[in-house]
Amino acid sequence: MRKWGLHIAVLIAAFLIGFGGLGVPKGHAANKPHYTIVTDSTYPPFEWQMSDGKLVGIDLDMLKAIAKVENFTYELKPMSFNAAVQSVQAGQADGILAGMSITDERKQSFDFGTPYYESGVVVAVANKSQIKNLTQLKNKTVAVKTGTAGYDYAKSIQKQYGFKMVAYNDSSMMYDVVRTGNAVAAFEDQPVMAYAIQQGVDLKIITKPASTAWYGFGVKKGANDALIASFNAGYKKIVASGQYDKIVHRYLGDTGKKYATNLKSGSNKTSWLTIFNENRSAFGHGLWMTLQMTILGIVLASLWGLLLGVMGIAPSRIIRGISTTIIYIFRGLPMLVLAFFIYIGIPNLTGQKVPAFTAGILTLVLNEGAYIGAFVRGGFLSVDKGQLEAARSLGLPYGKAMRKVIMPQGIRLTIPSFVNQFIITLKDTSILSAIGLVELTQTGTLIIARNLQGFKVWLMVGLMYIIVITLLTWLSNWIEKRMK
Repeated sequence: MRKWGLHIAVLIAAFLIGFGGLGVPKGHAANKPHYTIVTDSTYPPFEWQMSDGKLVGIDLDMLKAIAKVENFTYELKPMSFNAAVQSVQAGQADGILAGMSITDERKQSFDFGTPYYESGVVVAVANKSQIKNLTQLKNKTVAVKTGTAGYDYAKSIQKQYGFKMVAYNDSSMMYDVVRTGNAVAAFEDQPVMAYAIQQGVDLKIITKPASTAWYGFGVKKGANDALIASFNAGYKKIVASGQYDKIVHRYLGDTGKKYATNLKSGSNKTSWLTIFNENRSAFGHGLWMTLQMTILGIVLASLWGLLLGVMGIAPSRIIRGISTTIIYIFRGLPMLVLAFFIYIGIPNLTGQKVPAFTAGILTLVLNEGAYIGAFVRGGFLSVDKGQLEAARSLGLPYGKAMRKVIMPQGIRLTIPSFVNQFIITLKDTSILSAIGLVELTQTGTLIIARNLQGFKVWLMVGLMYIIVITLLTWLSNWIEKRMK
């Protein structure tokens, strides 16, 4: 056991040294203001990610131009729109630029810069659909995007037209749901839907723009006045110089159509090999992030679970009660709720930022550690009590008897459960994409937002998970045999 303990300690040190800096912002010029800006990178033509990882779009090109003329630097963090909004509210980010409509409700929580683009909501259906107007949506299911103007508009007319709503976190998923027939229509901002159709999405718009509103750059209400002032001043300058019109025309204008298509990095080529080759670097980065979180998460969760298991069989009723309570709470909390609580809830309460990587690892440790603690405690209790009594009768103290007699046998009994938990942890990392961690699942989402090849990309992602799980299972089985 000492040998394995040493190996675990070395692993922890290596991962903490090698990966601990992932949640730390990149260096920036000390003489310039620096901000963290969140964005939804699945919202073309306003923001999306190219195959080389570069974030582009109307919003992001505009932000780059404003930062240049106003002499500030920034770090972009892509995540789902809903999570991005909450990140700013929690103080985890300084501002949000994500095609965010300015509404009276949002003005209660956000300060907005100068409105920069006016848009309206349209309804789109599959090309083969016979639906031509809103009245034909009665008793049917429509797709909407969480937290958007399209969601609000659909909600406002739901009773009038009698349809059902299903919400999704990104536009590409919403389009796929309509194309596959799981919903009959999608509610989306007009320029976003028009651009998607222009790029080959098999949908058609059946309504005129409704519920028109302006997009705005937002910061937490009462905070970051300097950032808002810089945005407004910079926006005024790029409008006066004509640079803003050039940016919009690049993506939405007639002469910009060819340029925008080229930015998709060959997305018109939809063969399996082409898709994989174009996104090989992105897949590799996402897989590496998944493995980092999995290994570091399971190592720390195992140590935490072992401690909970030992506490669960302690002579003290209070210590056993603490162990039982911790296991009960963190096994009962859904992982997504726990991730949001750590990443968004705690900063709201304390005012201190929590890096996304740190929040993700802490989520895995608390959740997976609770399950490990439960089966480790069960493994210790399954060892015949007579062995402990025999050890005590030979003069061994309680602690030494546990370490030398009970724990080694209990650990061996739980090895299959450890193997299973390792695999579960790998799959659970996909949930952490909700707080902005670009692991393998989020990588798939970003690629699909660009090339709209949902079936092929998700199949590739699924195969990668299966291959890694198979390799980890072989490794775990080898370790199990070595420890017997």
